[in-house]
Amino acid sequence: MTTRSGTHRTTSRVTCPANQALSMATRRQFLTRILLAAGAAPHVGTSRAADTPQRGRERAGVELITPEAKAAIQKGLVFLAKQQITQGNLRGAFGTQSYSAGVAVCGLAGLAFLSSGSSPGRGPRGQQIDRCIDYLCSCTDGKGFVSAPTIGGMDNMYGHGFATLFMAEAYGMSAHVDADEKLGKKVRAAINLIIATQNNAGGWRYQPVKSDADLSITICQIMALRAARDAGINVPIGTRDRCLDYVKKSQTANGTFTYTLGGGHGSFALTAAGVVALNSAGIYEGPEIDKALRFLWTQKPDQIAAGNYEFYSQYYAAQAMWHAGGDYWSGWYPAIREKLIKQQTGSGSWNDQMAGDEFGTAMACIILQLPYNMVPVFGEG
Repeated sequence: MTTRSGTHRTTSRVTCPANQALSMATRRQFLTRILLAAGAAPHVGTSRAADTPQRGRERAGVELITPEAKAAIQKGLVFLAKQQITQGNLRGAFGTQSYSAGVAVCGLAGLAFLSSGSSPGRGPRGQQIDRCIDYLCSCTDGKGFVSAPTIGGMDNMYGHGFATLFMAEAYGMSAHVDADEKLGKKVRAAINLIIATQNNAGGWRYQPVKSDADLSITICQIMALRAARDAGINVPIGTRDRCLDYVKKSQTANGTFTYTLGGGHGSFALTAAGVVALNSAGIYEGPEIDKALRFLWTQKPDQIAAGNYEFYSQYYAAQAMWHAGGDYWSGWYPAIREKLIKQQTGSGSWNDQMAGDEFGTAMACIILQLPYNMVPVFGEG
């Protein structure tokens, strides 16, 4: 296997039952995680209330994925595979509902397949992953912008961020010698566009130009940058620092995060995204994280009603709890697991009220498969 320049880091990951024989050797630079391992100590709360969950580096893993959850995951992945278009100009895209045939859903579906243990060209979902790669590469223009203009919907910087995140992860996992020529070029162009369009405050907005910013779109770009850095692609330290500054300024005194700087009250969805934004930039400890986690904990998934942004919210909340570990994770995952199992339809799909079945199903599968720890950007810090 041809490797890139940089530090090769082998991670200890669980072998997914769907792909026991699959080698998950990847080519990566986990610079942020190396720094954390060298200098970070576990956070021990000594002044917290007795009922406040405790964080911890040790976390429950695949034992939390019950037989019912495994069955739900497999049905969801089968649904996504059936929805993927296999011929014509949209080959590799997913369905035609709402945002479905756009690059955001393609990227998220690809991440769901990667989360199962398959990788480009390998495993039960390797073929679907390759189609996702081909489609997204075909949607990347000469400036590096990943979009399908005829679709609309989330095919703005939302779509670009989700698509680039998947492409960077797939690039880092690829064992194909020609990946550098095909996918690597597209990923670097997409990342360079993110770097070039960051505004002076440190964030991003709907269009690939420097303008204003909001946290919802900014988190998509931050996660893509993290995945690229892990895959050995250079991301300037100044870009990271401006990201951190923007995210930290988005937090309110009660720990929540707002949509725009000075943009009013915080929300559950944005607070979950804010925590993951900090995690993706290498911040796992500190008062900003603790305040936000305590707020999220008051709205556990089995205690709040479904809403328009439910899957988006829980996608980030589950990641935040996984990174927090300890009681946060062991208390959160079973709750969202049981809720998702109940919400799955007979077709194997989950419906998102705004973005459709493919979007909801991809998000649900990613959440349920977090304990497999297969995708580095979702993995342990």
